Amino acid sequence: MNRRERREMENFWAGFIKRVREDALPKIQSSAVVISLLPEGEPDIKFAVELGLSILLDKPLIAAMRPGAKIPRKLALVVDRFVEFDPSDPTTRDRIADAIREMLAEKKP
Repeated sequence: MNRRERREMENFWAGFIKRVREDALPKIQSSAVVISLLPEGEPDIKFAVELGLSILLDKPLIAAMRPGAKIPRKLALVVDRFVEFDPSDPTTRDRIADAIREMLAEKKP
């Protein structure tokens, strides 16, 4: 990697860190429940960072996943609810809303 490429990479990561600190972190901190779309294929860095922040902030987690998606064993240990997410299915919104209501009800003292 030459100097220009290294500088571009450093700028990219500096921008990513800034966006996480200024955007994602405050949103997660102020959320009662965190909902994330479980990525398919290659690991997704944004998902991983948001998942890590949610765990560190002890936020209830709902993972929306495509029907038939494989759930990693260790992810199943930290996610509170998994909801099948199919954009073409009109009941998807209801399933996610039900999961949110359940999580909020469980959180009440």
